[in-house]
Amino acid sequence: MPRLKFGAFLAPHHPIGENPLLQFRRDLDLVEHLERLGYDEFWCGEHHSSGWEMIASPEMFLAAAAERTKRIKLATGVVSLPYHHPFHVAQRIVQLDWMSGGRVIFGSGPGALASDAHALGVDPMLQRDRQDEAIGVIRRLFGGERITMKSDWFELNDAALQLLPYQEDLPFAVASQISPSGMTLAGKHGIGIISIGSLSEEGLNALPTQWGFAESAAAKHGRTVDRKNWRVLLSWHVAETREKAMEQARDGLFRHHNEYISATLQRPGAKPFKTPEEAVEKMAYAPGAAATIGTPDDLVERIKAVLEVSGGFGTVVGFVHDWANPENTMRSWDMVARYVVPEINRYTAELRKSREFVANNREYFDRAKDAIMAKITENEAAAAALAVTKSPMLAASSSNVPDFDAVRKKLAG
Repeated sequence: MPRLKFGAFLAPHHPIGENPLLQFRRDLDLVEHLERLGYDEFWCGEHHSSGWEMIASPEMFLAAAAERTKRIKLATGVVSLPYHHPFHVAQRIVQLDWMSGGRVIFGSGPGALASDAHALGVDPMLQRDRQDEAIGVIRRLFGGERITMKSDWFELNDAALQLLPYQEDLPFAVASQISPSGMTLAGKHGIGIISIGSLSEEGLNALPTQWGFAESAAAKHGRTVDRKNWRVLLSWHVAETREKAMEQARDGLFRHHNEYISATLQRPGAKPFKTPEEAVEKMAYAPGAAATIGTPDDLVERIKAVLEVSGGFGTVVGFVHDWANPENTMRSWDMVARYVVPEINRYTAELRKSREFVANNREYFDRAKDAIMAKITENEAAAAALAVTKSPMLAASSSNVPDFDAVRKKLAG
């Protein structure tokens, strides 16, 4: 089975009241932390309103992250294409690709917040069509074409990039929620997908149908889509025990849901919770709950279930939030890297088999003990020393240590 990649998605969702300077710096610290832990991808978004999501330019943030990292892929999650001239987007992504040494994933979307579109005077009914049109233009520009065209919202006159991407085939991805538009767009252009709707039960259940939309659209347009380029977003916080995870996450989750999801975005059906305990129960433990707040084993079980429901995908992306304090948030990501990633990808399977073989086949190794005792007993000084040896802990990693009590009795007899 192909290895599942792991990534992180920073919207960001930061509560209002903290110093924005420190929040930006802490987000950059997180990217460094994730690289050290071996994560494959880091995504960050674009928003212009709502207070909680304050990264207006993912390209600027990722350029700073690129200077702090060497290996992790850096993904725009996402650039809202209807808000920008496609030529400017293409140039910024190309520059970021060169500055990062070819680590960019170009993720795009139509724009998630209605308040952003309102501020920019963009008709929500036009956003998805404009994203589609912009993707087509940007792909042509990345391919080295010189384009002249006039759209109802941008114009190009003999436009060509003077610098092409560092990567020979820079990866594209589109955001998909529960509607078929994102998946259909991915199929039409033969590009990757990041499923954001999987943060809800409805989104998880819709994953198989969603992938069908991508395959159908790809077939219609003579393209192909590959599950290895499908990313599924999940939300989690893990600790050593369920009780500890719930204690760490409950207050931040309560505030995030009540102040942002319910009161600010006013998401349909998102009623405020009465207590932090209710927030944890309904988000992670009630029937249909989509979040994981518990142990690494709980998250392993969740990921395996989503893999089975979906039919398989290439990368699981964890949603970055401030449910817990910064220290426990960092530790949660650390525990996922230490325990969840190796379990999902079977990194330790052969180590377990090796241990079990040694533990269950002792008869094969008795001759090694006999060899040690033969050398001891043929030396009078060594035999005398053994007679007063009280601890068998002579070599912590040795499996050849004999039973000293039995040997002493044999020598005394």
